[in-house]
Amino acid sequence: MTNDDRRPYLSSFQDRHGRTRWRYRRSGKTISIPGQPGEPCFEEAYQAAIEGRPARKAVVVAHPGATVPKSFRDAWKRVLRTPEWIRHDDATKAKNIRLAEEFLNLPVVADDPSLWAEMLVEDIKRRHIKDILARFSATPHKAKHLLVTIRKMLHVALDEEWIEVDPTYKLAYRPEYKGWRAWTEAEREAFEARWAIGTTPRTCYALALWLGNRRSDVAKVTWDMFDFRRGVVMFEQTKGGKRLVLPITPMLRDALAPLPRAGDTVLLTAYGKPFSEKSLTGRMADWTHSAGMPKGCTMHGLRKSLGKLLAEGGASTRQLMETLGHDDIEHAELYSREASQAILARDAMNKVTRLVQGKKKRG
Repeated sequence: MTNDDRRPYLSSFQDRHGRTRWRYRRSGKTISIPGQPGEPCFEEAYQAAIEGRPARKAVVVAHPGATVPKSFRDAWKRVLRTPEWIRHDDATKAKNIRLAEEFLNLPVVADDPSLWAEMLVEDIKRRHIKDILARFSATPHKAKHLLVTIRKMLHVALDEEWIEVDPTYKLAYRPEYKGWRAWTEAEREAFEARWAIGTTPRTCYALALWLGNRRSDVAKVTWDMFDFRRGVVMFEQTKGGKRLVLPITPMLRDALAPLPRAGDTVLLTAYGKPFSEKSLTGRMADWTHSAGMPKGCTMHGLRKSLGKLLAEGGASTRQLMETLGHDDIEHAELYSREASQAILARDAMNKVTRLVQGKKKRG
């Protein structure tokens, strides 16, 4: 045991692990002093012992914008550095960022200032996930996409070994899916009767239907993509970046034939400028309304129409995937199953009809 003359009543000793410990002894009272001389905690504890008061704890001030380690904010920042994230297209990234920020800024409990951004990933439970989804019950498809975004953070946490179990494992959340419906044959005929070949509405309609393009791709179709001599059109889809080579159908060729090559893009506004993808949604609503058509006839519905026509024409699931640019076989099989059901039912009922009519003739 040694004494420090500069620090009255302070002595040190070696513990059983060989580490130097300090204590303050006065009037029969012993107070342990943490740390080592010169360290803030040591100096405060020693001064408090001399003054006969409790030691004050240091006030920790969080730096603005600081991220709590192993929190959901920390997990999201790591998601943005994963190879899977880097491969996403810009539209997918933007959608996931919006959903992630909405979740991170969501109160853990109503009327509570605590946000999920600062919560440790290990603290989230299955009941919390269900509560979050319940808050978005009025927008079930948004809730479904939000769950996908949260799972990205949980997967990072699993990879970093912050958690051992995914609390969303086998969490079934499948809202009833209707999506954009295909246009009926009567609706297509009504649109074609109202808008003649050569008009902007008819051109937009033809590109969306006969290329199966999404609105983002329709707005960007250029004349350079067409090789009329070979009879093909080549383009890269905005969503997913998949490159497609499709035949130019007679229907599409007829729709494009009278158009002037006035600009880079095939589809131009009245001012000779390319359409933005968002503006096409509103314009198609106006064009279909002018044709006396019901609500629900959307641009994406024309893509669904092509898928339906392909399936009814006997296209295989693989052919559907390669024509529409689907990577997920389940999307393509939706068309195939619907068409197969209709074709099989028709053939079966034809057999019943022949059977009944044959009995009547024999009778």
